[in-house]
Amino acid sequence: MDDVEALSTIVGVLKQLEPTVQNRVLQSVQAFLGLPAQHPASSHGTEVSPPSRAAADRDFSYDRTLSPKQFLRDKHPVTDVERVTCLAYYLAHYRDSPHFKTVDISSLNTEAAQPKFSNASVAVDNARGLGYLVAATKGNKQISAAGEKFVELLPDRDAASEAIRTFRPRRSNKKQKLNRADQS
Repeated sequence: MDDVEALSTIVGVLKQLEPTVQNRVLQSVQAFLGLPAQHPASSHGTEVSPPSRAAADRDFSYDRTLSPKQFLRDKHPVTDVERVTCLAYYLAHYRDSPHFKTVDISSLNTEAAQPKFSNASVAVDNARGLGYLVAATKGNKQISAAGEKFVELLPDRDAASEAIRTFRPRRSNKKQKLNRADQS
């Protein structure tokens, strides 16, 4: 099979797929063959900008060369809890460290050239209390699904907060449970 025939076959198959699926398949093929990710050039000879970080985060083979400093700059966390959650996301998705200790968050915070936490343990505990982090094995923590969704939607704080509000199940207190039991 020559290169023209191979190209014709590949294009024919890709045309049958949705554009987002086409992109994912192409990225998968590049990763499988060990080819560097390349962005197509436009007709004017300038490079087309890569997909947004939010779009890339949804794909399994996104660019992992973003530094923690750049990542935090892009996400723009305002509070210590948001910064801890962003750093936990970075550890899980860019450093392949889904489980971490507070010292790992502090070290990554220093690497990202961020202000020191006044008390990193309190910030991590507060992030856990809000549901952004959950307990893992051996005293480690990990980012929760709600925490991941929150970070993926940043810097759009309104959308991120709304996602967390709808993501968390509402807890009913004991009085409500007792009232329901009495009514049945």
